[in-house]
Amino acid sequence: MSSFEKLKLSKQLLISVGNAGYVQPTELQSRIFSRINGGQDVIAIAPEGAGKSTTIVLATLNRLKFTEEIAPRVLILCPDIESVDILVDQFHTLNRNRNLRIMALYAGEATLDAQVLELTDGVDIIVATPDRARAAYLKLGLNLNKIQLFIVDDADLILKKGLQLPVVELSRGIIKTQRLVFTAVYHQRVEHMVDQVIEIPNFVEVDDLGDNELNTIDQILYQVPNFKTKINLLLLLLADKEVFDKVIVFVNT
Repeated sequence: MSSFEKLKLSKQLLISVGNAGYVQPTELQSRIFSRINGGQDVIAIAPEGAGKSTTIVLATLNRLKFTEEIAPRVLILCPDIESVDILVDQFHTLNRNRNLRIMALYAGEATLDAQVLELTDGVDIIVATPDRARAAYLKLGLNLNKIQLFIVDDADLILKKGLQLPVVELSRGIIKTQRLVFTAVYHQRVEHMVDQVIEIPNFVEVDDLGDNELNTIDQILYQVPNFKTKINLLLLLLADKEVFDKVIVFVNT
């Protein structure tokens, strides 16, 4: 597998990747970056753990150069709030260009009006749920005229949540941009949504993770009749210091 230098990342990104502990790119990253760097519209089909989120962050940061723009230049759509937060955290980990303004956009503590004001102040990268991005767009707070990258993350999960219409509507509001779609599976319903986002896609598919698959751990189930028996069993197990060096106990409350 090639090194990160062969992905043609900027020097700043190479330093950030090294500081974050990444040793070498995943198969997905090795195969997709030449297409992204070439400006192609890409559909990436890969299982969880293939490095889709890191690919999105690196592709975005490698593409953007700091300029004094008010309108956003990257719009990334995620299926839920948790996915947005994870992606934004990864942006902050790998972004050494502190001039880039990154905004999470979803229905939460901040009102839509407050978020529209923040958008009009100037944002470079927006990571959003489709419904919230559409709401901001209809309120004339989300300017799509300068979008250079339109990215749909976890398209299959977006479809499961019934958020395909905001994705398509936002895509149609962008006249010209590079479009990337990431999905774990590609069935007929996903294809129907993607066909309305990308006209002539280039496919990159990773079937499995190979050596990167997680190892399984054997587990033992003890049937105990009551709480006192459970405590006695734990004491017995914890007393065996030859076997147990570190212990994690999970409880339901």
